[in-house]
Amino acid sequence: MTGFGRRLQDTLATQGPLCVGIDPHERLLADWGLSASAAGVREFGLRVVDAAAGRVGIVKPQVSFFERWGSAGFAALEEVLAEARGRGLLVIADAKRGDIGTTMDAYARAWLTPGSPLEADAVTLSPYLGVGALIGTLDYAVAQGKGAFVLAATSNPEARRLQAARDGDRSVAAIVIDEVSAFNARTTEEGQWGSVGVVVGATVDTVAAGIAAAIRPPAPILAPGFGAQGVEPGDFAHLFQALASPVVANESRSILSAGPADIVQRIAERAALYSKVNHG
Repeated sequence: MTGFGRRLQDTLATQGPLCVGIDPHERLLADWGLSASAAGVREFGLRVVDAAAGRVGIVKPQVSFFERWGSAGFAALEEVLAEARGRGLLVIADAKRGDIGTTMDAYARAWLTPGSPLEADAVTLSPYLGVGALIGTLDYAVAQGKGAFVLAATSNPEARRLQAARDGDRSVAAIVIDEVSAFNARTTEEGQWGSVGVVVGATVDTVAAGIAAAIRPPAPILAPGFGAQGVEPGDFAHLFQALASPVVANESRSILSAGPADIVQRIAERAALYSKVNHG
């Protein structure tokens, strides 16, 4: 069984780092001529998957936009997840789950069990009940060949004070990354990427956030903030430096705003801009 870290490394090498977010909020649904309903988010999601397949390697559905429509919304999400994985895309479920004990175990099995209705390749997790509370989920992910992305230094300004707060000589963000790195070190073969990554926003000042210049073993970095928030592919080297190889560059609004008629062209254009980024 090939682990998520290896599969992601191969995807970045062949398809580039662009990850297309699937965020069907009401304004976009209206712009696309779709109803604000479970049927609308289903159609939106399937159209984005169709546009992305063969042009990028990764998509990231934002779970909340489906969840708000209740059981019908989850049914729509199940279809979108299955279609994306069936088309050969790596799927990151942006669910930001974080809890303890059997509750966290249930989340892990919902999103990371092969054959589950909500099966994804990786899920986003919140560490603010302690990274240790996520270890059962991380162990389960690795055992299933799946992955996870743990929030470390997010792009929203409200997070900066908390995530840059210090415990001794380390920031909260750095502590999260260190604990994820310790997990990867014991579950990753020498020379391989870990299957558990971290979320570091492209708009984050990594020096101010106390993030080290390198992560060992290499861990995938999910980086929101590209596109509509002003960060461009050419900023990779300056922003991430030695961290750049495993970066997954998420774009949502900058692509989805093209509308159904032009999204294929927009994805192709944005993917081309990332084509020279080195992910060797």
